[in-house]
Amino acid sequence: MELQVEGRNLEIRKAWQEKIEEEKGRLARHHPGLVHHLRISIEETSGHKTGGHEVRLVASVPNDTVVVKRKGETVRPLLVEAFDTLGLQLKELQRKRRQNGKEPEAAAAGPAMATIKSLFPYEAYGFLVTMDGQEVYFHENALKDVSMAQLAEGDEVRFAEGEGDKGPTAAWVRLAK
Repeated sequence: MELQVEGRNLEIRKAWQEKIEEEKGRLARHHPGLVHHLRISIEETSGHKTGGHEVRLVASVPNDTVVVKRKGETVRPLLVEAFDTLGLQLKELQRKRRQNGKEPEAAAAGPAMATIKSLFPYEAYGFLVTMDGQEVYFHENALKDVSMAQLAEGDEVRFAEGEGDKGPTAAWVRLAK
């Protein structure tokens, strides 16, 4: 995830930068590979009637952009609230995409077959191994019509491959029938 942080009418404090990195990490864990670019602007709005600061998050996701704005007195709580709201909006976006049956563009090549190599249900992810021996990461958010608890190592699945930050990622995974 590419990150850009800018301050308007103020300098970005080290504590704010650390909080941004912490929240970015949490976002990446809960929505791996979904956000491609995240722009954060923190603006001092002393002349505005609400006073204080405005925090704006702009997240670029495949085929969409999600924007969150928060205004208030102190920056750290605004950052936490803005990231929480962004997380909820991303979760809703993923839910709607699953409901509409729209797989991401990376899935356009069609489904492939694989076997579940390893599962880490408490961390909500696992790895597939394709017929040609390639390992592919998947997160539980990519599962279609099945939950982590219903999967076992060795199960055959169909999936669509996408590209994540650290290599191949399953855009969606479904049990082979």
